[in-house]
Amino acid sequence: MKVLDIAILNTTAGGEEPIPLVAATDLSSFGYFQRQGVKEMLTFFSKTFTKRTQSGQRQSITHESYVVHCYVRSDGLAGAVTTDLEYPSRVAFVLLTQVLDEFTNAHGTVWRDATEPYSMMFEPLEGYLVKYQDPAAADKVTKIQKDLDDTTQILHKTIDSVLERGVKLDNLVERSDDLSRQSKMFYKQAKKTNACCVIS
Repeated sequence: MKVLDIAILNTTAGGEEPIPLVAATDLSSFGYFQRQGVKEMLTFFSKTFTKRTQSGQRQSITHESYVVHCYVRSDGLAGAVTTDLEYPSRVAFVLLTQVLDEFTNAHGTVWRDATEPYSMMFEPLEGYLVKYQDPAAADKVTKIQKDLDDTTQILHKTIDSVLERGVKLDNLVERSDDLSRQSKMFYKQAKKTNACCVIS
């Protein structure tokens, strides 16, 4: 799971292209000579998909192996997060909401007057890019879900290992010369009785 780009845009330009105010990118997974082209494509996707997102709406657009999550607030401030396909969309929208709220707290409505691309500064954006690389660490609900999944997986492994041990125990009982025929019959009958209670 990876976040490639977070962009904040101004969509109040009256039907024109949205203006990217500030962006943070992580292009470390691309070759040095590919990075400029990828960055230009990310900017293009952010602008294009944000323009096609209605005010107050959130949407996720999949393109090849990436997803662009867009959110345009009712005041015209917009955000776009580009991630890989595995990244949870719920976490991406939590990220967008937090980034846009913090940006508004830092700049007020000054962003409405911005007409030049990348003309604003917002240092916390790089921190968000780093923090949200691991969605489970950044988002509490996702972390709880991951912990539940891990616990379920451990529980299934435990049940599987108990069942494996049960099969081995059957073989030992059959081969044992130390147990009387009556003890073996008791073991088999107890196993049949308990078989009705097996959880799968």
